Amino acid sequence: MTIRSPRFPLTLAALLIAGTAAVAETGIKTGESTLGAVLTNADGMTLYTFDKDEGGASACYDDCATNWPPLMAAEGAAAEGDYGLTERTDGTMQWTYKGMPLYTWVKDAAPGDVTGDGVKEVWHAAKP
Repeated sequence: MTIRSPRFPLTLAALLIAGTAAVAETGIKTGESTLGAVLTNADGMTLYTFDKDEGGASACYDDCATNWPPLMAAEGAAAEGDYGLTERTDGTMQWTYKGMPLYTWVKDAAPGDVTGDGVKEVWHAAKP
């Protein structure tokens, strides 16, 4: 005998909406590039990770952060799933993906550009 709950569709819908809200809150999307799928910011610009970041903390400040702007989180943003937050030395929050802080690259001119991938062999396009 199968019993169907009228609440199940509402529960499933609530889960789908919650997942969408988390991604919407980060502004992080998936975009296409010559490297295949990459994570992007809300404007479609490729996001990168930095090999020198350790323990989920950013090691990119001063001139580094000028060239590799951190993907900043709005005040009150909440981590969920693979998307997390790390506190920068000035107290602001930066988005992370699977524990790695995320950045853009000033030399990328348009969505889909991946000119930062492989810079100094320590910068990598973030992939979903």
